[in-house]
Amino acid sequence: MTIAEAQKTVDEWINTIGVRYFNELTNTALLMEEVGEMARLIARLYGEQSFKSTEQSGTAKDDLSDEMADVLFVLICLANQTGVNLTEALKKNLEKKTKRDLTRHTSNEKLKG
Repeated sequence: MTIAEAQKTVDEWINTIGVRYFNELTNTALLMEEVGEMARLIARLYGEQSFKSTEQSGTAKDDLSDEMADVLFVLICLANQTGVNLTEALKKNLEKKTKRDLTRHTSNEKLKG
């Protein structure tokens, strides 16, 4: 699925099953909530934080995949309702980063070795 297809698919889902988009402020709050859930899981899978005894860690990788999809879904909602073409936005962002960072990372001593 391309980014454009994802934007179209989410829009169709919202307008049928979801009834309508939440407003931009609500979706921004939901995005922060979803990013927090993803960060919490990453802290337990890859950081020093451990799972609580009541939490299951057996499906944690599947859970991480689901949390990332939640983040992507809400981000796509925000893009759709604010008129952002994510394909074009990503292309422009990569061009900006390439110009700005062309030698920045390759010359960073902290990244060598």
